[in-house]
Amino acid sequence: MPAFAKPPSAKSPSAAGPRTGPQTLAWDDFRLIKAIAERRALPAAAAALGLNHSTVFRRLGQIEQALGVRLFERHRSGYVATPAGDEMAQLAERVDSDISAFALKLAGQEIKPAGDLRVTTNDTLLVDLLTPVFAGFLGQCPDIRLDVLLSNQALNLSKRDADVAIRATDNPPETLVGRKAARIAWALYGRAVDFTGAEPVPIESLWQRAWVSLGDSFSGLKAVRYLAQHVAPERIVYKVNTVLGQAEAVEAGIGIGFLPCFIADRKPALTRLAPPDDGLGADLWLLTHPDLRHSPRVRLFLDYMAGELGRMKPLIEGEFPLSPRHADGEHGSQAPAA
Repeated sequence: MPAFAKPPSAKSPSAAGPRTGPQTLAWDDFRLIKAIAERRALPAAAAALGLNHSTVFRRLGQIEQALGVRLFERHRSGYVATPAGDEMAQLAERVDSDISAFALKLAGQEIKPAGDLRVTTNDTLLVDLLTPVFAGFLGQCPDIRLDVLLSNQALNLSKRDADVAIRATDNPPETLVGRKAARIAWALYGRAVDFTGAEPVPIESLWQRAWVSLGDSFSGLKAVRYLAQHVAPERIVYKVNTVLGQAEAVEAGIGIGFLPCFIADRKPALTRLAPPDDGLGADLWLLTHPDLRHSPRVRLFLDYMAGELGRMKPLIEGEFPLSPRHADGEHGSQAPAA
């Protein structure tokens, strides 16, 4: 019996009347079943669909009654799809992917650079680097509206979670295309009033100072891994899960720490304790989906961003000179290496 066919009646054909065949299903029915199968709970599925719990419960019952099959088993651990429910959810996923692919192709055939453009990046890049550049772009392209999504996670550009991703990474996803705009330099910084001497600070003495670091959720970041390998845990007196907060902590005198040069070099209260360490840096990428790279608004945005970030390379790559007491480069010979 087909998964979505109404089961035959126990009565004889003459008594049951003509067969009505498979029930007609709407796309919203498939979306609902897919949401329940993915989240295994009605409240979570309702939130994802923008519906309330009772509506999802009622519609699930209506769909199961119309099909004559049970689509989910109800367990204490949640809703578990039956074979029929799983088949319906998988079909919904395929249709959803086809719809997303079609939308991408249409977006790639735009004639005029206009409309909404969704850009994902993180708060560090947005606050200290990108916002003025975005303002300049909007000034030149008044028919485009930017929708900026702050996230450190990789959004699914194939499903239009975003049109463009601006990311600091040495390993951009192979499913995306784009260009490297610059390399983000990191260096060791401390509060200027705490390092006023003319002589370089021996690296051995720095290990004994109080340190500021990013939190455990940033354990994959090179600077965090470096500190874990070289600095005693008790010397890391302050952790925070944002680079902006880390810069403020160093500026407040809580401790010394590694920071992106484009943030720290513009803070008069901070001073570099060593030249930028390339082993701690990361490439800055402008990325999009292959189907969108010929879209006028995406292409215009990528070209503009590449040009503006190219002009900001000296800041991003830490080419500003160190303070006079480090200009002789002596301290650089003692700087930590990744």
